[in-house]
Amino acid sequence: MAAIFLQLFTSRKLLVTLLCVLFLLPSLVFGDCTCDPEDEERDKDKALRYKLVAIASILVAGAIGVSIPILGKFIPALRPEMDMFFVIKAFAAGVILATGFIHVLPDAFENLTSPCLSENPWGKFPFTGFVAMVSAIGTLMVDAFATSYYTHRSNVQHGTGDEEKVGRHDEGHEGHMDAHTHATHGHTHGSVALFQNSESSSELLRHRVISQVLELGIVVHSVIIGISLGASESPKTIKPLVAALTFHQFFEGMGLGGCISQAKFKSQAIAIMAAFYSLTTPVGIAIGIGISNFYDENDPTALIVEGIFNAASAGILIYMALVDLLAADFMSSRMQSKLSLQIIVNISLLLGAGLMSLLAKWA
Repeated sequence: MAAIFLQLFTSRKLLVTLLCVLFLLPSLVFGDCTCDPEDEERDKDKALRYKLVAIASILVAGAIGVSIPILGKFIPALRPEMDMFFVIKAFAAGVILATGFIHVLPDAFENLTSPCLSENPWGKFPFTGFVAMVSAIGTLMVDAFATSYYTHRSNVQHGTGDEEKVGRHDEGHEGHMDAHTHATHGHTHGSVALFQNSESSSELLRHRVISQVLELGIVVHSVIIGISLGASESPKTIKPLVAALTFHQFFEGMGLGGCISQAKFKSQAIAIMAAFYSLTTPVGIAIGIGISNFYDENDPTALIVEGIFNAASAGILIYMALVDLLAADFMSSRMQSKLSLQIIVNISLLLGAGLMSLLAKWA
């Protein structure tokens, strides 16, 4: 190596070499940051066959994944009150958390920091993190207000909102307490029953809000993933995506299915939510196929829309995984009272997050 450098410096072409380095170095550094279409092996017919396979496999995997926790009605081990349900839900929550951090958020950064976008304002402010933060805060607000609204409505329907009137009524009849001891005792039991029913109803309503908000976050990025795959005409790009997205939809469906199971919707609502999740990515792929002739992934408008939706979806998924799925279960009295369950659930969480993170190598 020393001999090479010595020869270079003693050569008559030293000046030419330095000039070449000065002019070519910037182009080497920014060589990957261009807005030109990537030079890929394009085969429209072969790519279409892979896309059709992707539609079928992702549809089946999503349907199976979302159905497994819902089958708790028929399989006792999968019911929400069983330990196995906590293990499966922790695994699925790890998958959703990794989806937000490892898959969706980096894509949003890539979209909104693309050299195809103008420097002002996209290069002067971290819009990806800002949109994800606003999305997480917005999810918290929707979660809180929706739960509060439905809880209040449930209390009114069950009559627990008249507790103050009951208290005033009892104060006006203190002199008759001895004569109505048995009646008062029955009234106390009735109040406790109403309170327990109200508390159970509030928890059920919260699970319903969680399942609906989570499905919204999943659906947003699932459509984007589907459109991206459907618009590609490179079999080399699509082939690894088929397997990766199949596993992705299966594991993510398990997390959503667990929330739907806890929400105890009617059979019709469960079927609609499960079908909606299962069809989202295949429909996205079909849309991508339809627009593949004129879709440009480097178009500034496409990059901005895709980046903002990805960032918003990442914020929703990260919030839901940490707050509504993991924190609620990990801090529950059942989990805290059983060390063995805590250990198993933590291992399941790490396994789900690890496997989903590994898929980022291919998708």
